Amino acid sequence: MTYLLMLVSFFIVGCSDNDSALSDDNFIETPSDTTTTQKNYKILALGDSYTIGESVCNACRFPEQLKDSLKTVFDTNHQIDLKVIARTGWTTTNLINAIATEKPSEDYDLTTLLIGVNNQYQGKPFSIYENEFPQLINTAIKHAKGDKSNVIVVSIPDYAFTPFGNGNNNISKEIDTYNNFAKAYCNNNGITFVNITDITRMGLDNPSLVANDGLHPSALAYSKFINRILPLASEKLKN
Repeated sequence: MTYLLMLVSFFIVGCSDNDSALSDDNFIETPSDTTTTQKNYKILALGDSYTIGESVCNACRFPEQLKDSLKTVFDTNHQIDLKVIARTGWTTTNLINAIATEKPSEDYDLTTLLIGVNNQYQGKPFSIYENEFPQLINTAIKHAKGDKSNVIVVSIPDYAFTPFGNGNNNISKEIDTYNNFAKAYCNNNGITFVNITDITRMGLDNPSLVANDGLHPSALAYSKFINRILPLASEKLKN
């Protein structure tokens, strides 16, 4: 009888230990997957010579500087792709036609727009800009996933403050007319507008802000543009 009780006790203890082991296993935490998913951001830059970076290196133009600066904001698991649709001399009409021809995708995380100086320089009726700038805003929104919060409009530089412009006050007044219209339209429609015109108006006092052609912004000027654009762009991409 004593022997039988010992066997039963051993069996119960053994089962209890096994149950405890199984119970412990059930509560063992599985290590979480700490691998960061790679995120690809797409940027579309629309414009003219100020976007393509006339007379500066490809890496010096403001969309490329923006791309490189954003890389320092995000970790190495983030890739940033840039598409530029811009050419020296383009008016709003030229840009509208070029976008229609190239048919960029509609999944960009950020779209920038800087356009209008050639409308002014070529003496186009201001009514063209009044009609076509809103069209380009809508196009920029369309290609930015249909979200206006993904769009940044950059003001038109003032080439009066270059050796080419030679301080011509009439140029500045006309540039102001274009920028005031663009700013008012953006403010009324909830579009982000960044003023960089004042930077370019230091060009005669600070020649390093002007490219070697004596007309367009230099790489240094574009870097100053980025100081204002980057915080807005990074915030939009993070949201």
